[in-house]
Amino acid sequence: MASQVIRTGRADVSFDGIRTEFGLPSAFDAAVLAEAEEAISRSPGDRPDLTSLPLVTIDPPGAKDLDQALCVTKSADGFVVHYAIADLGLFVTPGGALDAEVRRRGQTIYLPDGNVPLHPTVLSEGAASLLPGVVRPAVLWTFTCGADGIPAAVEVRRALVRSTAQFDYATVQESFDAGTPHPSVAALAEFGPLRREFARRRGAIELQLPEQEIEPDGDGWKLVARPRVAVDSWNAEISLMTGMAAASIMLQAQVGILRTLPDPDAGAVATLRKSAAALRVKWPADVSPGAFLAGLDPATPEALALFTDATRLLRGAGYSAFNGSVPEVVTHAGVAAPYTHVTAPLRRLVDRFATEVCLAVTAGEELPEWLAEALPLLPSLMGSSDSLSSKVDRAATDQVEAWVLAARVGQEFDAVVLRSGDNEADVFVSDPPVLAKCTGKRLPEGERIRVRLAEADPVKRKVRFERRV
Repeated sequence: MASQVIRTGRADVSFDGIRTEFGLPSAFDAAVLAEAEEAISRSPGDRPDLTSLPLVTIDPPGAKDLDQALCVTKSADGFVVHYAIADLGLFVTPGGALDAEVRRRGQTIYLPDGNVPLHPTVLSEGAASLLPGVVRPAVLWTFTCGADGIPAAVEVRRALVRSTAQFDYATVQESFDAGTPHPSVAALAEFGPLRREFARRRGAIELQLPEQEIEPDGDGWKLVARPRVAVDSWNAEISLMTGMAAASIMLQAQVGILRTLPDPDAGAVATLRKSAAALRVKWPADVSPGAFLAGLDPATPEALALFTDATRLLRGAGYSAFNGSVPEVVTHAGVAAPYTHVTAPLRRLVDRFATEVCLAVTAGEELPEWLAEALPLLPSLMGSSDSLSSKVDRAATDQVEAWVLAARVGQEFDAVVLRSGDNEADVFVSDPPVLAKCTGKRLPEGERIRVRLAEADPVKRKVRFERRV
């Protein structure tokens, strides 16, 4: 039986056109589904029972593909972080039909009316997902950290775990604001800021641009700007710490795959400094780009413009596989440290392989042949799927922007100029939250202007504004 994708909304506001345009698969082959069904009953093998750990998950509302569960506690000397990751290595047979299919897909593609999963949902939303109240096989990372939040010891091993609760970001943030956080995450309020400060000192570059999200609106869709709460960044720091630890393990063993990003080009930094000067935003000469951007108030128009300009600093991301020698570029400029993906194996192909490298290395074992052979193939597979995912995401957002604004051509809006060129600029309209092109003269970056909607074409998925003079 083919795996079905659940759709919502009217046919004339569906995303099937995008699915067809980008050749997205609608189902899994019978052989893949059969292999996934067989894997459900597979024995987890001899692994420690750590179901007593009070792990919890934090994900978007309604999520079922739960990759991570965590527990952060204070100790006499600092903090202990337990971070359980879904163990796809148990369920995917190397060289099997499922392995071949997930290599072809690369990652889960998310669309507002139903995703295109990397794995069959019997695994990604069932047997492999860290759903609350059920025992699950996992790869457990344990970090023993000092009072500064920096790990003094790292352990990674397979285990049996059980999440005790499933939360979403807003609910956890509300509990912190009310002073009643769940005990498993209460220490995040102290640990998270420590990790954030460590990232700032490293020179990590974070762009706090508006996050456009698409939500159901009756039979159609609407755009909303999701506010970024503190819990988002605290939780992200746990994942980043894990990816940095995994990269360190690989580099010491001289085998693995890294997520890399070259340091910012000097010209891009110089351009950003010119933009800051033009916007009258002070940037001391001895302050790194990451520290400068971290000090901006994302609510101001000047910050929005500078964050947009700073995207030039983060170009050239890729994956570097190696075995026997360390690649020339080992760091990720956004993280400001060596980094790899290991925390989302349900949704991203490379994480399963990177995790298996870490498990083999820390156990003092040679990489199995299938894993060593797969490493050099992953950069191309992930590069292609990253590109596809980005294009699909942009197309879906463009589509909803055009649907939402189609009946409002000729109306005026307040906008912030983000990036300006010759008689054209990228602008951000906050209500509804839309990023689009604007034509006209005198479009200085960081300035609030009045714009008129000149075009909103759902067929072309195109929105264009004109400066109101």
